[in-house]
Amino acid sequence: MKPDHNFVVIQPHVSEFPEPMTVRKGDRVSVGELYDGPEGWPDWYLCSAPGQAAGFVPEQILDRHADGSGTMLEDFTNRELNVVEGDVLRGERQLNGWLWATRISDGATGWVPLDNIRSGGSELQSQKS
Repeated sequence: MKPDHNFVVIQPHVSEFPEPMTVRKGDRVSVGELYDGPEGWPDWYLCSAPGQAAGFVPEQILDRHADGSGTMLEDFTNRELNVVEGDVLRGERQLNGWLWATRISDGATGWVPLDNIRSGGSELQSQKS
């Protein structure tokens, strides 16, 4: 699957994390365990930042330090997008089994598991008009 492309939701997804963590480039975070769930999403670390609930951060945007801390290499939020079957999404970035996407119908944004979507092709783009 490639980003910057339309996708259709084939399986609903509801976030289990109602309070997403939002950090900025250069922010320091505490780095915890590597995600090891049955879904097989690689390279997500449980991190915490002052005043926020802990959340998972992709390794690619985290400069990990020996003392268990890390520095964010870019702005990031772990907000997940709640979706239902049939939603049409515009993919923007793919990381470690997830896609950052915008729902076409209302402009809402967030991460969606790749297993819950399929490529929509150009036929979906014409349907949104």
